[in-house]
Amino acid sequence: MAVLAIIAGITIALVSTSGGGPSGPRTAPEAGIPTTPITTASGRTTDPAWSAPGDPAARVEAAGLPMLGEEGNVEHIHAHLDVIVDGKPVPVPANIGIDQQAQQISPLHTHEANGVIHVESPVKATFSLGQFMTEWDVALTQDAIGGLKADGGNNFRTYVNGKPYTGNPAAIEFTAHDEIAIVYGPTGQKVDVPGSYDWPQGE
Repeated sequence: MAVLAIIAGITIALVSTSGGGPSGPRTAPEAGIPTTPITTASGRTTDPAWSAPGDPAARVEAAGLPMLGEEGNVEHIHAHLDVIVDGKPVPVPANIGIDQQAQQISPLHTHEANGVIHVESPVKATFSLGQFMTEWDVALTQDAIGGLKADGGNNFRTYVNGKPYTGNPAAIEFTAHDEIAIVYGPTGQKVDVPGSYDWPQGE
């Protein structure tokens, strides 16, 4: 009887530590996705425009994220990014975070050059603008994007859903249907900052 009790206890322990067996939910470490995203953004310190990087897998790794064989559907949201320099939009390229040749994809990526950022993760996790900008290979700090730095004649501002964001922009965490705007230009220049994005039905 004592032996049976020990075996039963071991079985219960194994089940409880494995997430309920093969069909149980995967944890973020098992998927290689951190539960806490990076809050910095490394990359090019050049002026725009910024193309999609030539080695997407390396940039995804720099962002602390894995390349997956398919899109996840446990965490599935969209946000929109506008980058406005001197009053003009800077394109956010398609296929950021996607390696088409290897047929692999980051849980954080773009499909089209329309600024829509896709979060499609196999586990529940939080994703940041810093991760995305690192995947894009564009540096982002509190006073600069790429090679554009605030100085006496130019301002650098960030907005979330039309409201000024005064903290570290790389630390912005994506929530569903966020409209994020990064604005750089001459001091005093008037810019119509978008407060929302016209989302297609069902997206």
